[in-house]
Amino acid sequence: MTVVVGTAGHIDHGKTTLLRALTGINADRLPEERARGMTIDVGYAHMALDDGTELDFVDVPGHDRLVGNMLVGAGEIDAALLVVAADDGPRAQTLEHLELLDALGIDVGLAVVTKIDAVAAERVGDVAAEVAALLAGTTLAGAPVLEASATSGAGLDPIRAALIRMRDHVTARPATAAGAPARFSPGLARLAIDRVFSIRGRGTVVTGTLRGGTIERGALLRVVPDPAGRSVRVREVQVHGRTVESAGPGRVALNVAGSDAAAILERGIVLTVDPAVVATDRVLVALRPPTVLRKRGHGREQPADRSPIAIHLGTARMDGRLGRGGRDGYELGIGASGVAESSAILRLDRPIAAAPGDRFVLRRPSPSETLAAGRVVDPIPPRGLARRRATPERISALAAAVPGSGAWLAARLELHGWVVDGTGPPPALAADVGAAIDARLVELATGRGAVPAAELIAGAASSLRRLVGRTGTTASGQSLAERAVAARLEPLISDDRLARHGGVVRLAGIPTGPAESSPAESAAMDRLVAALATASPPALADAARAAGCSVAAVRELERTNRIVRLEADLAWAAETWHDLAGRALAMAATAPLSPAAFRDATGTSRKYVMAILEDLDRRAVLRRTPAGHVPGPRAAGGLGALPEPSS
Repeated sequence: MTVVVGTAGHIDHGKTTLLRALTGINADRLPEERARGMTIDVGYAHMALDDGTELDFVDVPGHDRLVGNMLVGAGEIDAALLVVAADDGPRAQTLEHLELLDALGIDVGLAVVTKIDAVAAERVGDVAAEVAALLAGTTLAGAPVLEASATSGAGLDPIRAALIRMRDHVTARPATAAGAPARFSPGLARLAIDRVFSIRGRGTVVTGTLRGGTIERGALLRVVPDPAGRSVRVREVQVHGRTVESAGPGRVALNVAGSDAAAILERGIVLTVDPAVVATDRVLVALRPPTVLRKRGHGREQPADRSPIAIHLGTARMDGRLGRGGRDGYELGIGASGVAESSAILRLDRPIAAAPGDRFVLRRPSPSETLAAGRVVDPIPPRGLARRRATPERISALAAAVPGSGAWLAARLELHGWVVDGTGPPPALAADVGAAIDARLVELATGRGAVPAAELIAGAASSLRRLVGRTGTTASGQSLAERAVAARLEPLISDDRLARHGGVVRLAGIPTGPAESSPAESAAMDRLVAALATASPPALADAARAAGCSVAAVRELERTNRIVRLEADLAWAAETWHDLAGRALAMAATAPLSPAAFRDATGTSRKYVMAILEDLDRRAVLRRTPAGHVPGPRAAGGLGALPEPSS
């Protein structure tokens, strides 16, 4: 792990010169920067220490018109190096940079009064005292204030010693310590890109500050945000110009390969394996007023509802609008920084990569001014009907919890009413939502005798959507609402509130009618469903005979939607059919789907894939074209009801 230190300070106060004296590296990499003698874009350097470790430095521009570039560098640092020239003293960008560091929650740092050889000792002491007083009003309160000359070398050794102490402090402190930025999920790699360029014969190279874990050669990293959900593969990893097999947190360069990598990668994109990092254009945040050094103790009003804003998060900048009205804005109490916070919704012009706990700065687009400091509470907040659950108590509980902790997961479930990832276990329901669905299942079974389980689940799933809003489907096309309801059905049966006989459900205690299956026949029906739960099922007649299942029982399985029969002697277990048909729909949405491609993807034969493709074509879920099957007019509604049984 390498600690990343970012410079800060007014233009021409000697930030780049001091770094060159400490590291031997000129962080001004652009010819225009070297010609003009000022840092225009973010620069980088590193310093080797006597114990064999290294420090990374991010050198940022000090000009007032380049604050956006300054935030690119400051958004991904661990500690700050504030530079103030002794002859000039604190100036406008000294104050502005301090305010931005405070807004980002940077609370480990060091201040250096430079150019001490240009003024009298008394003047140096006065400037050092003034800098210490300025730090006292920020998260950097109490940071050391040292004095040095980058040209003569005076004072450089104490700075090096202070940097080592600063490094040790950062590495010893857990990421969840009070007041520390909660940047990422522990152990999961995340790199916010700050530079992208091409090298002839090598391809696309990106650089950034790696957080959370290690990246190895050959790793596959998600590109966030990217509408197509693409990934890139790491071909080579470099740290400080040296090729390595893997790199831990710190400054890293990656040579990457992937579909259109050069076209899709840019500053602000995040490469990650962390599922907590998502693409979002609507973010629930906690805001606090920035420290206003210009007004010394006077607060600044929070921006008004619907104010235009620019968010600076990581290395990204995005315009948008601030929502503080209605259910968007609540007072959250005193945050970890000791300042009162309030909630808001940021509605952005385009998606940005964000994760719970990310720190950011809100600025007014024009005229430029820092509006608020903030942190991400929920990158995917409730929408639609689920917004009715947004109460001050629920939002405050989520904002107070450590992202990713058990308390945070419980608070987010309570806020949303349900939580789902679409691939793992059935969606979890909040206690009140779960109780409502249980009551609805019992209500639907009351007074109706035997009810097909699929009908019962579909009815309760509609009630779930009315409680939590849109629920969506899995990648295979299965309704997530129905998955959640089906998971609630089994405990009701175990608790003897409902009873299941084959494919039908009734209230517990209601006598089984003469037309219902006997225990032996129910067992035979279960055996047949299990036999058909494969991509290449046996002939239906043969499978029924082997399972001991009568013709009447087969018809009952069809009626209750436990099996899907597409031809007289071809059927699948309903869940297997959903998976296969959903895969066909997903593949067709990416590129025209040929029978051969579907056959290879499912490991079956033409007999099976043609039956499924032709059925989806009949129902207009897919549409056959010369190039292959593509989504049809009814594809937007998903797979919908099961197909009618074959005669």
